[in-house]
Amino acid sequence: MINPDTKTISLETLGIKSTTVRYQLTSEELHNLAIEKGQGKETAFGAIAVNTGEFTGRSPMDRFIVKDDITKDEIWWGDINIPFESEKFDALYTKVTAYLSDKEIFVRDSYACADENYKLNIRVVNEYPWSNMFAYNMFLRPTEDELKDFSPEWTVINAPGFMADAAIDGTRQHNFAILNFSRKIALIGGTGYTGEIKKGIFSALNFILPVYKNTLPMHCSANVGKEGDTAIFFGLSGTGKTTLSTDPNRSLIGDDEHGWTSENTVFNFEGGCYAKVIDLSQEKEPEIYGAIKKGAILENVIMNDKGEVDFADTSITQNTRVSYPIHHIENIKVPSIGENPKNIFFLTADAFGVLPPISRLTPAQAAYHFISGYTAKVAGTEAGVTEPQPSFSACFGAPFMPLHPTRYAEMLSKKMKEANVNVWLVNTGWSGGQYGVGKRIALKYTRAMISAVLNGDLGDYTYEDYHIHSVFGVAQPRKCPGVPDSILSPRTTWNNDKAYYDTAFKLTNAFRENFKKFEEFASEEIRRGGPQRYGY
Repeated sequence: MINPDTKTISLETLGIKSTTVRYQLTSEELHNLAIEKGQGKETAFGAIAVNTGEFTGRSPMDRFIVKDDITKDEIWWGDINIPFESEKFDALYTKVTAYLSDKEIFVRDSYACADENYKLNIRVVNEYPWSNMFAYNMFLRPTEDELKDFSPEWTVINAPGFMADAAIDGTRQHNFAILNFSRKIALIGGTGYTGEIKKGIFSALNFILPVYKNTLPMHCSANVGKEGDTAIFFGLSGTGKTTLSTDPNRSLIGDDEHGWTSENTVFNFEGGCYAKVIDLSQEKEPEIYGAIKKGAILENVIMNDKGEVDFADTSITQNTRVSYPIHHIENIKVPSIGENPKNIFFLTADAFGVLPPISRLTPAQAAYHFISGYTAKVAGTEAGVTEPQPSFSACFGAPFMPLHPTRYAEMLSKKMKEANVNVWLVNTGWSGGQYGVGKRIALKYTRAMISAVLNGDLGDYTYEDYHIHSVFGVAQPRKCPGVPDSILSPRTTWNNDKAYYDTAFKLTNAFRENFKKFEEFASEEIRRGGPQRYGY
């Protein structure tokens, strides 16, 4: 219960006792507290820089879902959705809340889903002030009036300093992120990586929305044009989702998580953005660069004594990030809801350099590529990776999708047909050879291709305007304003047909091998949406 005079709150009902609660502090107060406690430093931008410690990214093998009457027959159990016993959860929860008792704790009430019909009230309980500041940035912020009668539906308990005992607690190691749909709790411990906070709630929504609300949850960014046309961008980390959706000529709806309703509207889950900042520059990404100011949190970056950040320095991690409230971007849609989706872009950073930089997909191809969720790892990003490796993540977000991927794909396919949406596969990766030989496709060309689609400048879906790729079967445009014709044909950029086809067949066989686990669930139409050739 909130005390309106002292703006504090009791956590006794959560099992957290004798605690000093800092409730609903401002972003500036949390910024200053983090610096006072030696947990962060102020940069020349005015933003705070923090180090998340041992974990600088998610730990997928330490993400669990409690297996109970709600989840046992719905969840796609396996290496992605790992079951956890209810009794073990209850015991671990008691240990975490005992750990947080007698401490200074930071509590924030917020909500997810910009559409009032899908609003999810959330209470976030944090051990650290900068973690609570992250919650302020990333979730939607209630008004003072909304806080008066605020009743949380879900609770996030975040204790980075608590280390589990795997042998006793049922975890894999000392860190964990566990969803309990019966108790409506996301329990996070042993990791300071803030992304676990937002991904816990969004994973819950990826179950709640399709099962109970007939709404498709999507790991995507979205923006809207002046005529009200919504564009959706799917893509895994590093493919350009945030960069390409942040467009000065279009209003940003959101950069990572959205719902597509039965009323054919698209709404943002979030109240902020969480962007990668590796090699960030004002010239290439002015909107994101400009959003880094007081109120933003930079994670795991390197800076000098003057507070100047070196975005090229990846000595801590390649997954350097910034979180900021969405209003740090000037051109945003208020509220964060769009209508009439017209174009969907599947972004992939193809390090093999064989996919066209842009191609149009049939409905069957769209379903196939959505289920596949392809991108590629490049040399140096992980230990032991010395050449490009295909990476598949179903629905472009498998780690956050509790249901079987075909359930999301069927919903997407149905909505695409109903809304008459065009779907495009965009390669933001390499051209002229694979990683180490070719070059990454220039951002200015990718932007030009996206703009051409949105402006209707890629011609009619005819032989005169498109060429059907002989291996992948996708339709690649012959011309695009602002892009050299040679760039549009990946084979041409290689100047070595045999090397190109050898590499293309290597990738198509990886597609086929990955899709085997989905074949029994996919229709014949969807199976035919894959690559057309697997060899000479």
